[in-house]
Amino acid sequence: MRVITGNLKGHHLKAPSGTQTRPVTDLMRGAIFSILENMVDDWSLVLDLFAGSGALGIEALSRGAGWVDFVESERKCCAIIKENLANTKLTSQSSVFCSRVEKALGFLDKEYNIILMDPPYANPTTGDIIMQLAASRLVGAKTTLVVSHSSRLPLNQRYGTLRVVKETRHGDSAIAIYQKEAAL
Repeated sequence: MRVITGNLKGHHLKAPSGTQTRPVTDLMRGAIFSILENMVDDWSLVLDLFAGSGALGIEALSRGAGWVDFVESERKCCAIIKENLANTKLTSQSSVFCSRVEKALGFLDKEYNIILMDPPYANPTTGDIIMQLAASRLVGAKTTLVVSHSSRLPLNQRYGTLRVVKETRHGDSAIAIYQKEAAL
């Protein structure tokens, strides 16, 4: 796994082994960030939920994000995120929270410009988490939420005030982009 573009282009990232983590492919990361580059002007605060190896958040930092908060529940993955951040010299632009996403949504207190969410494809609570985000202080009028998911398990077009503004599919993987209704 590597950083695909930006000032860290080509830098190799360590991926966790022996976990349930499914790293986002280069194709999917490329698609996600191509969409974001055309939709989002402010990359100052990014949240990476279900961070795994940290590849999505590190990609955001490589492309100019100011700060990324990583949330991951598996301790082994948290250690790998910290190692990847140290190896890319991005530790000073990030925080790693080794916590369940549902719990982190209760203690994080920033309004993010971009929220990246890559839950396990079989996670039955993905919709509930999106609904929790919609009602949280983490999502503002200009926040863009990116959710990667299995195309076999479609997400709703709307969760509270969040509405799908763009969807794309790549094989078994799909990307849903949500924004607040008022931002449309």
